[in-house]
Amino acid sequence: MSKVLRAIGLMSGTSLDGIDIALLETDGESIVRHGHCATIPYRESERELLRQALAEAVNLSARDQRPGRLKDIERQITEWHGFIVSTFLRKLNLGPLDIDVIGFHGQTIIHRPEKALTVQLGDGAALARQINISVVYDMRAADVAAGGQGAPLVPVYHQALVASVPKRPVAVVNIGGVANVSWIGPNGELVAFDTGPGNALIDDWMKLKTGQSRDEGGGMALKGHVDEKLAKRFLSHEFFAIAGPKSLDRNSFAGIAMGDLSAEDGAATLVAVTARSIAAARTHFPAEPKRWIICGGGRHNRAIMASLKSLLPNVEPAEKFGIDGDSLEAAAWAYLAVRSFRRLPLTFPGTTGVVREMTGGVLAVA
Repeated sequence: MSKVLRAIGLMSGTSLDGIDIALLETDGESIVRHGHCATIPYRESERELLRQALAEAVNLSARDQRPGRLKDIERQITEWHGFIVSTFLRKLNLGPLDIDVIGFHGQTIIHRPEKALTVQLGDGAALARQINISVVYDMRAADVAAGGQGAPLVPVYHQALVASVPKRPVAVVNIGGVANVSWIGPNGELVAFDTGPGNALIDDWMKLKTGQSRDEGGGMALKGHVDEKLAKRFLSHEFFAIAGPKSLDRNSFAGIAMGDLSAEDGAATLVAVTARSIAAARTHFPAEPKRWIICGGGRHNRAIMASLKSLLPNVEPAEKFGIDGDSLEAAAWAYLAVRSFRRLPLTFPGTTGVVREMTGGVLAVA
């Protein structure tokens, strides 16, 4: 085994729910030990700032553009992450010298791989200076520049995570703002892609209809009825006809009008779209998975989980396999940071469509 490093991963996902932080010890190949993890929810004022960033990013055409308020918002996002790392370390009685590297995702504000464009707000060099720890950031850019989708990046971590899980193939589904799946074969083969909407459309619908940031536990959706005509309209989107690897922007489905549905029926319909698009992913797998492991915030939505269980066999939350489904992506970013540090590949032809295995990331040395 190569040298084991102690890494921290930071993830702010497309659901805009908060910042996840996780401690991991790994050599970038095997996972040695999962450490403490936490989620720090965004305040509504912070969430509104991120919504402004998403709105201002619509017309971006280059990765380094920061028009309007984007430069200031990026500075604030970086400072939030720095404060969270410092607080996290104090609670664990650790200091900067106890951490080898930080994996910093930043906040995705636009993802258009078909235009060779992906932008994550977050200044890795400024974060390294703020916390005095080396930071690996911008891990999607090299893949996109080489013709890949730049997403999903977590499949290689999923592969390590389920190394001891019996009965292959296995599908690991992460339901964040966008949902993605990793198919791991009997010999570790990897196939991965975004499946479709996750929580983002549901969250946006709830904000519009109720002022709430999400449908807590899926309670609203469980009271509603699926509008089958509208669900069919979503699922006829050209994205679903494309074989993977493929990826989505958070707002890829924003042009589909919801009409005058009630809050309950809209939530139920969007839950159906999320679950059915995940189930449809199996048509792109080399073989049927023997188990489906569900991670991410979407597994807390009882309506999504009930729908998945009605569509697929052997659907279980990550915790059944000793996996913390909330911290998974943050831990993945710690794992990827170590792989980047060691110049190991992060992406593969079967996960992002890139022409060859690719490492990636920018190292900011403290």
